[in-house]
Amino acid sequence: MEASAVILKGPKDLGLAKVALKAPAANDVVVQVAHSGISTGTEKLFWSGAMPPFPGMGYPLVPGYEAAGEVVEAGSNSGYSVGEHVFVPGANCYEDAFGLFGGSAEILVSDASRVTRIDRGFGAQGALLALAATARHAMAGVDKALPDLIVGHGTLGRLLARLTVAAGGPAPTVWEIDPDRMAGAQGYQVVHPDADARKDYRAIYDASGHADLINDLIGRISRGGEIVLAGFYQDPLSFAFPPAFMKEARLRIAAEWNADDLMATRALVESGALSLDGLITHERTAAEATDAYEQAFTDPSCLKMILNWSAAA
Repeated sequence: MEASAVILKGPKDLGLAKVALKAPAANDVVVQVAHSGISTGTEKLFWSGAMPPFPGMGYPLVPGYEAAGEVVEAGSNSGYSVGEHVFVPGANCYEDAFGLFGGSAEILVSDASRVTRIDRGFGAQGALLALAATARHAMAGVDKALPDLIVGHGTLGRLLARLTVAAGGPAPTVWEIDPDRMAGAQGYQVVHPDADARKDYRAIYDASGHADLINDLIGRISRGGEIVLAGFYQDPLSFAFPPAFMKEARLRIAAEWNADDLMATRALVESGALSLDGLITHERTAAEATDAYEQAFTDPSCLKMILNWSAAA
């Protein structure tokens, strides 16, 4: 079995090509992908060649971990039926390419335990569930405070802010330096950092991915406050110890989502408590993948780029 897939042969060497797929087993489902998302965090680092050594990394690779589509074949032990709509967080189903993360393809073969049923009505927004679940994972759990400051009003920052409001917390402040990203707030305020004099934040969530901000953020927390690193950081992280010592600062790294986060996020979207509207700003066909990836990574007005695979079917 073959499928069209986005292939990254090396830094900035990306295009659409045919790849051989591994044969599905009894526990697998075969999914015809309708939409896949482009991550401006990890995928940008792979595309630019700036990604630090990472497990499973190698070229050629199929990027992407945000895909939604329809089950077209269901293994006897999968528990799924043909015609169901699912979210797929990537796949490692390729004979001649690395599947890191493997979701940007016309057809995916995945163990059924990795996919999640979603309403067909989600449409292209179904591909956003992984990012929404990542935001939820950063915030949910024992001893985790809701953010009162979020750094960055990209897609992840907006989801963190929307989830805070949905959880009934006080509306957070969001910092943004790019004028193209100041708009779009839903129940919270977006300001330039220079316009914010506050220095008593209890929980600052950084969604910018900029490693050089930590010292500035330490200066903005209250004593015993926490800084949550919710982005993905290319450069080594460091900070001046004396200010952090005086503040008794805490640093926490938010890892990737788990199955519970995905289920909870899906329920929030289905109930209307969490809106995914306005997060997808650009959509291109899969045949335009080369231009789509470059625009996703270089155009500040592009919050989320979605590839539409319908023409590849």
